[in-house]
Amino acid sequence: MNERTIELTEISPKDFFGAQNSTIEQLKRYFPKIKIVARGSKLKIYGDPEILDEFETRLERLIKYFNKYNKLDENSIEQILTSNGNEEKTAAAKNAKEVLVHGVSGRLIKAQTENQRKMVTLMAKNDMLFAVGPAGTGKTYTAVALAVKALKEKEVRRIILTRPAVESGENLGFLPGDLKEKLDPYMQPLYDALRDMITHERLESYLEKGVIQIAPLAFMRGRTLDNAFVILDEAQNTTHNQMKMFLTRMGKSAKFIITGDPGQIDLPRKQVSGLKESLLALKDIDGIAQVHLDDKDVVRHRLVRKIISAYKSIETE
Repeated sequence: MNERTIELTEISPKDFFGAQNSTIEQLKRYFPKIKIVARGSKLKIYGDPEILDEFETRLERLIKYFNKYNKLDENSIEQILTSNGNEEKTAAAKNAKEVLVHGVSGRLIKAQTENQRKMVTLMAKNDMLFAVGPAGTGKTYTAVALAVKALKEKEVRRIILTRPAVESGENLGFLPGDLKEKLDPYMQPLYDALRDMITHERLESYLEKGVIQIAPLAFMRGRTLDNAFVILDEAQNTTHNQMKMFLTRMGKSAKFIITGDPGQIDLPRKQVSGLKESLLALKDIDGIAQVHLDDKDVVRHRLVRKIISAYKSIETE
């Protein structure tokens, strides 16, 4: 009788094995000639080589399914254990048209408005996209979903998320903690989006290994960003030099999304926004696209759309 050890990495054994090891019990029923022992993140399996090979193939499909959909139930396990794999590919093809990412707890992350869908379409055809519009239009969330999708589908090797560290009327020097602790609150919207789309254990692993990097814009200087999906958020707060520096970091097989709200600039009064300049300077370059979102794209509370509309009326008077 042969013995093999399989280790689960970057996923929670507790979630994958299920309540009271329900996944293991289902595997045992399907593979009665194999002895299966679960210990922590490791599976020890005993049996004839041919059956062990088949077991590993089915287990790999289960892991791939769990990685993509962030859940595993009795029906999906049964389907994967009894199918030849074609049904899964057909189902995936149907979902691929609409769903960007299968988030945590089976949450379906989709583009919800016309301009968000335009972001998805244009990003498929271009390597750089500017998505601008007011708060709540889902531009950052959609951008992060596109980045996670590209990472999961191995189109890129890493995700880099950055923001200019503009203090928005508050002094960072007076905040407690080291540089990371001072800056993390400014990066929180990016963390929030990622937590919707990637399980806690996997996200922590990605952050620890540098597969996902979240850093202030100043940290991009001197780097060449190859094989990466890079998002510059709050780009309205970049200066001319910062924007030029960022855009020229683009390396081979890279995708860039720049998001911002030209109506919420926190720069000193006489400082020109690098976002506004770049929208004009780069508008006719092939491979660079622009999407302008508006209050019709707001996906927050219904009052947010009315608030944006009210402010627009007094700001244009």
